[in-house]
Amino acid sequence: MRRILALASAVLLLTVAAPASAATRVIVLPGATSAEGITAAGGGTYYTGDLFAGTIFREDVRSGTAERFIEAPPGTAAAGVDLDRRHDLLFVAGADHGKAYVYDVRTKAKVADYTFGDPQTSYINDVAVTPQGAWFTDSYHPQLFFVPIVAGRLGTPRTLPLSGPGAGGSPGSFFMNDVIATPSGDTLLVAATIPGKVYKINPVTGASAEIAGVDAPSVVSLVLEGHRLWAVQLDDKITRWCLDGDLSHGTAAGTITDPLFDQPVSAAKVGDRLAVVNSHIYSGTPPTSPTYEVLVVDA
Repeated sequence: MRRILALASAVLLLTVAAPASAATRVIVLPGATSAEGITAAGGGTYYTGDLFAGTIFREDVRSGTAERFIEAPPGTAAAGVDLDRRHDLLFVAGADHGKAYVYDVRTKAKVADYTFGDPQTSYINDVAVTPQGAWFTDSYHPQLFFVPIVAGRLGTPRTLPLSGPGAGGSPGSFFMNDVIATPSGDTLLVAATIPGKVYKINPVTGASAEIAGVDAPSVVSLVLEGHRLWAVQLDDKITRWCLDGDLSHGTAAGTITDPLFDQPVSAAKVGDRLAVVNSHIYSGTPPTSPTYEVLVVDA
């Protein structure tokens, strides 16, 4: 995500925000220096990562509180996060140098440390857990990385080369950001910040296809529930889409705005609401906001 700063002028669009719902809740992440990924842990509990410090926070949206949960050593980053609830394993995309980590949330111990792709150029931006394992994106290369999970044990990672439009444009250009999956894990969706498109990925072959009709400028992350898709955009909006039966086409279904949005970067469902992470990413490198927060808004 930090590399997106260089692209800000290309993707930042001005929007007029609608009045916030009176029920909008702000959950401040204590001592955060940045914020990016979020994942649900069940029971109103969520985990959020501090991009530049690697700290993992745990939030309780029922009480509106957050705590520092896992303290990462210096030099660790936390971009996208996703939780394997079956085995209490938190997968963390480690951003620069092809890094990724896995934590046991019962003990807070790091149980795996990976280096994917090319350590000099690979940027591991996000992760999605499926029944089969965890998928990681590489923002600068047309490939995904997969870590199998078998009976709670982590298997040997492998690389999936991508083909088709989801493989991106010119070599070395920033492309893939978030990755999510259908409940069965047989289809992956990836968000391409530039050109603001969403692609389906076959996790067996790596073949990709654009989801027609979905136009989401500066999209950075996705939420999928059935055939409903939410696209979180750095231009201070979240767009809603209705997808068809095979997830090949989307129809616009509204836009969520809030005066408190400040470069929202990820979201997770909270019943009929969304927990949205404010990144403040355009404030500097690293960001210079005095606070970083999760906003709970109507979905």
